Amino acid sequence: MKYMLMIFEDETVYGTEQNSQAMQDIIGQHMAFGQKRGDRIVGGGALLPTATATTVRTEAGSKTLHDGPFAETKEQLGGFYLIDVPDLDAAIAIAREVPISKNGSVEVRPLLTMDADA
Repeated sequence: MKYMLMIFEDETVYGTEQNSQAMQDIIGQHMAFGQKRGDRIVGGGALLPTATATTVRTEAGSKTLHDGPFAETKEQLGGFYLIDVPDLDAAIAIAREVPISKNGSVEVRPLLTMDADA
């Protein structure tokens, strides 16, 4: 079964420079995590800061564009892993190993499987 592990943290921890020491440290931790759990990781990626986001919002059928993320939160979605494991317990075990800088969370959510014949 496939699960998405969404990493939420306060992005200000990493500073404004993409090459900050904090960013380099966490990238190194994620590289090590990827080597350790690579047999279960089938995809993933890191996201640029929320200041680079654009949101397309639909209200009453009308679509509008907005700079920034959909909602303001103290933790931002910074990246994700897509994993393939037997069950939720295995997904949680891997989620507990995902590097987090200081404070943050990893949301574990199963992917909806769609029947191509439906």
